Amino acid sequence: MRNLDLAAWLQRLEGLHPSEIDMGLGRVAEVASRLAITNPAPLVFTVTGTNGKGSTCAALDSLLRQSGRRSGCYSSPHLVHYNERVSIDGQPVGDADLCQAFAAIDQARGDISLTYFEFGTLAALWLFKRAGLDAVVLEVGLGGRLDAVNIVDADVAVVTSIGLDHSDYLGDSRDSVGYEKAGILRHGGMLVCSETDVPPRFAAQVQQLEVSMLQRGRDYGWRQGEQGAWQLFGVDERQRRSIDVPPVRLPRDNLCTAVQAFWAAGLDMPDEQIFAALVAAFVPGRLDRRTVQWKGQARRLLLDVGHNPQAAAFLAAHLHSEPGYRHAVFGLLSDKDLQGILQPLGGHFRSWAVAPLPTPRSRDAESLAADLQAAGEPARACASIGDAIARQLDDTPADVEIVIFGSFFCVSEAILWLNAQTSGDK
Repeated sequence: MRNLDLAAWLQRLEGLHPSEIDMGLGRVAEVASRLAITNPAPLVFTVTGTNGKGSTCAALDSLLRQSGRRSGCYSSPHLVHYNERVSIDGQPVGDADLCQAFAAIDQARGDISLTYFEFGTLAALWLFKRAGLDAVVLEVGLGGRLDAVNIVDADVAVVTSIGLDHSDYLGDSRDSVGYEKAGILRHGGMLVCSETDVPPRFAAQVQQLEVSMLQRGRDYGWRQGEQGAWQLFGVDERQRRSIDVPPVRLPRDNLCTAVQAFWAAGLDMPDEQIFAALVAAFVPGRLDRRTVQWKGQARRLLLDVGHNPQAAAFLAAHLHSEPGYRHAVFGLLSDKDLQGILQPLGGHFRSWAVAPLPTPRSRDAESLAADLQAAGEPARACASIGDAIARQLDDTPADVEIVIFGSFFCVSEAILWLNAQTSGDK
């Protein structure tokens, strides 16, 4: 197996385990122990949450690198290339390194079966350990308590938000979701929590484990300034701090949470370096503005991977802050809450072009369009996300922005379509 290329490895990993998701830590922890990778760096941040994980991880990684530390960041899913999931010193790892990691894990696991995600998590830990990093940032894939990332004890646990999603695995109430996310906490540990309304079972776990919690809205947060500027405030080891920050691309709730986690780990640097790290932080597919040359005109697109009611509310607030006419391109997985997404976003778009996603879990375009029409939203079904984008561009004035959202799959397809336009493959 050592001679497989990355594509062959990934294809093999997809078929190794009988189910895509198999919650539990026993198998993955055993393989990690054999490889001695449960302590991948001297400083570990673990980040969970219903929304905001990716932005918070990106900001934390940027802060660590700006402070002169060598850092690694593990996140999921990827948009276009698997390598996006594992970065070292701000750069995605190469194919050869991933293949080497997969081979090491394959040898160590023996007859232990691992899911695609478990295999990938172990690969990230193996690469981080081998690189001799100062710190790593690990994004939880699903929940927390039984997610493969939770085999690692974090020095600082971060919870970005607690909302309803993945109810088949995490339960159908915020209380059950909160309990699962509290699984990343450790006795006597440190927690930075961006959720301002913590459910009872989550609060009980914090108290029972004697966790020191810094909570947004109580201990840290941000205030609006003028002309896009804002003030971030929080607590470092010595005193309360506040920093004036220029305009940024990522959500401010997540950026101030990253800074508070940075301070909670006992780290610091001059204010100018902190805001430089925040301005530089970027996550493809999250409030991601792009342009495309279409029939001789530059057209504006906004890509966002938001796919649940909480993410839709954030997107709606962003759109409300920048008034204008917009049209939507939308795709949704069958297990997502369309009505919950429509509640904040209804009326924001002049029209919706909907399309199937490249996965068996996709909602079909016809029923999705029908449900949108029943809710009073003008909608039409298209053959693909690329077709939906092209039709919206053809049928709207040049000054209208097209918003593409609803799923990582949707944004991934949009990026592939954009890449094809850039290469001239229309």
